[in-house]
Amino acid sequence: MLRLEKITGKNVWDVLKLQVHESQRSFVAPNDRSIIEAYACLADNGHAFPFGLYDGETPVGFVMIGFSTDDSWTDAPAIAQGNYNIWRLMIDRHHQGKGYGRQAMALALDFIRTWPCGKADCCWLSYEPENTVAKALYHSCGFQETGDMDGDEVIAMLCL
Repeated sequence: MLRLEKITGKNVWDVLKLQVHESQRSFVAPNDRSIIEAYACLADNGHAFPFGLYDGETPVGFVMIGFSTDDSWTDAPAIAQGNYNIWRLMIDRHHQGKGYGRQAMALALDFIRTWPCGKADCCWLSYEPENTVAKALYHSCGFQETGDMDGDEVIAMLCL
């Protein structure tokens, strides 16, 4: 059964070993960059929640949740202010096609609905327009495109 595990000194190296397929690398940042961004966000008075995705004792992926904006995010989309976002989601190349992505989304949304930073109207995410697999996954979880962009990425949201 899939579960979220907070990134700590005990598991960070396992999570850093996880990688997507070569053809997917342009769609998601590597986990080392994500963990660095989480730390920088926290240092800039923001909120970041990086988690390893585990099936039993086996690390199979990574998800990072954010809330609102931090002091250095100057070009944030309007939807970011006061809302949660699924900042990153990746399933290791050896564990794809097993339903972990959908389970990870459910776990992330369950975590968000505990309101760790207070209530919010929505959860948002963004993805590369060419990433049709991610688009289908997010749509199946109830996310709808807003018509806005975050840089070159499509923004989709889910009302909480």
